[in-house]
Amino acid sequence: MTPHATTTLLVIAKEPLPGRVKTRLSPPYTPEEAAELAAASLGDTLGTVLAAPARRRVLVLDGRPGPWLPAGIEVVPQCAGGLDERLAAAFGACTGPALLVGMDTPQITPDLLAPALAPGAWQDCDAWFGPAVDGGFWALGLAEPDPRLLRGVPMSRPDTGALQRARLTGAGLRVRDLPPLRDVDTADDAGEVAAAAPDTRFAATLTRLAAAAGHTAQGGGR
Repeated sequence: MTPHATTTLLVIAKEPLPGRVKTRLSPPYTPEEAAELAAASLGDTLGTVLAAPARRRVLVLDGRPGPWLPAGIEVVPQCAGGLDERLAAAFGACTGPALLVGMDTPQITPDLLAPALAPGAWQDCDAWFGPAVDGGFWALGLAEPDPRLLRGVPMSRPDTGALQRARLTGAGLRVRDLPPLRDVDTADDAGEVAAAAPDTRFAATLTRLAAAAGHTAQGGGR
């Protein structure tokens, strides 16, 4: 635990196995390459979580931990059900404020998360919301992690973020926003994110795979 930190940091992720993660990267990348990129993205995300102030740091995992898991991260299994149910359960297992991020934004940094983790983050604020460029969301923070705020919100749609934010405001919560970010879903996304965060493990992996297999850095074909 970081001294004086009050917020639990949650990361929801799948074990980076070929054919189970980042399937929209294929083509141009093979399932094995897509899994490598997913592992790099998850590694960058967990590294940021370790560097950020938090009461607890918890990986909510679909699958088994592997050598990519750094020390200092608690691991709990995801529950069954749709993504809304799994997100709701992750929050429901928390006591006190919690901030959840996914594994698809390797460009996040402690500075980017800082507003939602600062000592005064929850003063006159009930929720933090990080919109994604594709219409979803990359971060969600709740001062009181009530699972009902997530259950039933349609996921993986262009309006998911708007619907989730409306659920928060409709419940009377005071919402503050984090900057919008691009999720890595497609090869074009991968190139954009790597260019924006060139010092990440994700960018290094993408560059290596592109050089070895003839991809372009911006997600071109073989």
